[in-house]
Amino acid sequence: MSRVDDLAKFDLTELRELFDLRSPYHAPTGGGYDGDPYPAWHRLRETGPVHEGIVHELTGCTQPALFAGLPFPDRPHFSAFSYAACAEAFRDSETFASSPPPSAVVREPATRSRLARSVLFLNGREHRRYRALVQSSFAPGRTKWWMERWNDRTVQALIDRLAAGDRADLNLDFCAQIPVLTITGSFGLPVSQALDVLRALYHDSLEGSDHLVGILEPLVAARRAQPEEDLMSVLVGAEITDEDGRSHRLSDEEIYSFAHLLLLAGSLTTWKQMGITLTALFTRPHLLDAVRADRKLLRAAIEESTRWVPTDPMFSRFVCRDVEFHGMQLPRGAVMHICLAAANRDPARYERPDEYDPYRPALPNLAFGNGPHICLGIHLARAEMSTAIGALLDRLPNLRLDPDAEPPRIVGMYHRGPTEIRVRFD
Repeated sequence: MSRVDDLAKFDLTELRELFDLRSPYHAPTGGGYDGDPYPAWHRLRETGPVHEGIVHELTGCTQPALFAGLPFPDRPHFSAFSYAACAEAFRDSETFASSPPPSAVVREPATRSRLARSVLFLNGREHRRYRALVQSSFAPGRTKWWMERWNDRTVQALIDRLAAGDRADLNLDFCAQIPVLTITGSFGLPVSQALDVLRALYHDSLEGSDHLVGILEPLVAARRAQPEEDLMSVLVGAEITDEDGRSHRLSDEEIYSFAHLLLLAGSLTTWKQMGITLTALFTRPHLLDAVRADRKLLRAAIEESTRWVPTDPMFSRFVCRDVEFHGMQLPRGAVMHICLAAANRDPARYERPDEYDPYRPALPNLAFGNGPHICLGIHLARAEMSTAIGALLDRLPNLRLDPDAEPPRIVGMYHRGPTEIRVRFD
């Protein structure tokens, strides 16, 4: 039985719990926040590019919310809201690092999982060496490999299931399933383990991390014995050269850390951005018709959605030296929160920044980050969204919002995405 045949084994009730931002799984990152944060971010940016404080608290969100750079209660916190400040913080990795300065005397929270020891939190030369191990697997020239081996058949199979009826929730029945099946498939994991992987990823703890290792351990052993053409074999066969010039294969622990990061990023970001793109188009039927008529516009529609509402609106860095930064004195050891979503609507860079307009002149935005830690899967994410949305419009030409259902809304604080996208295609 193929992976496509196994799609019917997905438990839709569990899928809804895992992929509804309002469910308990997403509560720690502010999933219950259903307001519009942009007016507050505009006011903050207008009064200064950098503020003392934490993004969600400055926004007026009173419920606790955790994400990168949080909680660190013993450190001073600052948040950047202008494009210029956010872009500079991303680029200047000497001043704004992904992990705390080693000699900073501050009590840190206990390590919660192997993710905290992944390439995401490495700096400088060490980060470049480890990132280079998998960089080529995510290069633009490899997107065809990803699409043909892991994506296209899944997309078509999901549309086959949709076409058997006349209504669906695209967020659950389509967007949520594609990236997780693509990334777990690229590791050689069967469909039956995809939701187990997700549950482990959601539990940012040693217990959750150990559960993920239990899933990956036999796969690592199998690929050491017999490599295949998949991402796990890339990690197993990778060699890293230390600063002393000695080369060695990645240890099992290093592989688990890499796998944790890639599975997390691959499963839990693209589905929300795809849903945001579809929400933007379906709530603007004239733009949906334009994309249907001219598929060259689809890429611009996706790129504009990443500017308009990036699914991860904030990332954090640690200040490595005392510095004056856009009018604010930052002490060494502080946390700088980069509100890239606010930067992406900075009127100093974008005209009519609150308007979703795929026809606007192309101008890079910060949705995928910038600098040394720019998103590793940027090209894959764009290809996944373009392939999936294009196929959906090709196969279901009468696709439209269900007039009998609540229209989709974008919710969440540190992960943002749509509620149900209820559609009809009868």
